[in-house]
Amino acid sequence: MQAPAAAERNKGPILAVLREYAGPGAVRVLEVGAGAGLHAAHFARALPQTRWQPSDIDPQALRSIAAYAEAMQVPNMLPPVLLDVSQGWEMWGDTQPATLDLLVSINMMHIAELRCTEGLFKGAGVLLKPGGVLFTYG
Repeated sequence: MQAPAAAERNKGPILAVLREYAGPGAVRVLEVGAGAGLHAAHFARALPQTRWQPSDIDPQALRSIAAYAEAMQVPNMLPPVLLDVSQGWEMWGDTQPATLDLLVSINMMHIAELRCTEGLFKGAGVLLKPGGVLFTYG
């Protein structure tokens, strides 16, 4: 498992904001660019009403995400999926239009190519339910 220091530092403040958007009922979340998986596991554990789907383009990150889910025993965190956000939303696994309550992207936009940010916004426009939220940080 990878343990980025920045993720450890900012997980609490980010969670505080996410709580405002993850209501009491069932919430379907797709995290794009989940990286090491520390955030995904922390947020899913703290928000048990969510169905948290982490994703990343890097196979090493996918292994780290899976290790966090197993180590922290987070039952509402789905196995990570390979996702290239620069590809059309149709290529984002089994996610169907208007099915997500939250689309989360942390520390991706400032390091990724512009086409990734464009893909994120295009995907959000299709995949989020009416009233759904695209949550970005970093």
